[in-house]
Amino acid sequence: MIWRSFLVAALGTVLLSSNMVESAATMEQLAKSSEMMRTVCMGKTKPALDHVEGLGQGKFAEGKEIMCYANCVLEMMGAMRKGKINADGAIKQVDMLIPAEIGEPTKKAFDMCRNAADGVKNNCEAAYALVKCLYKNNPKYFFA
Repeated sequence: MIWRSFLVAALGTVLLSSNMVESAATMEQLAKSSEMMRTVCMGKTKPALDHVEGLGQGKFAEGKEIMCYANCVLEMMGAMRKGKINADGAIKQVDMLIPAEIGEPTKKAFDMCRNAADGVKNNCEAAYALVKCLYKNNPKYFFA
């Protein structure tokens, strides 16, 4: 809970200080926000760095730590909530936070993956199913 509060406060500060509350972020701002989420979630879930880096290359290692890392990032993004995909919420966030050049393919990927975790009971496994689907449907602009 403390990490989530920290992230919300930090992201809010970044958004307010960069005057982007009502518009999409730049690629540089997105990279900074992604790095912040990555740092928080790696500290919380302890995955191997090569497993995290492999996600962007379509390399999906198996293991609790990397799956829970995916869950952490997706929950911070608002794309997952208690093991359930929140595609509509994620799509709304895309318009506000994702640079326009990658926004449309990202929204399409979330729409196509809204049922990727149906029937998966474990929150971390559900998040990993979504991550795999997002990569499959949007490999050019995938980041984790």
